[in-house]
Amino acid sequence: MVQEMTDKQFKTILEMVDMILDGCKDLDEAKRKVQKLIENQSTKKED
Repeated sequence: MVQEMTDKQFKTILEMVDMILDGCKDLDEAKRKVQKLIENQSTKKED
């Protein structure tokens, strides 16, 4: 099933990424944080 993202959902995601990047000292830290969020989201869907 294909779900389309609304403009509001897309804006919310970008704002969250912006908040993550604000709190990071470097690109590697930002990548680790985003990857951790992806992993956490993946485990929630499997439950």
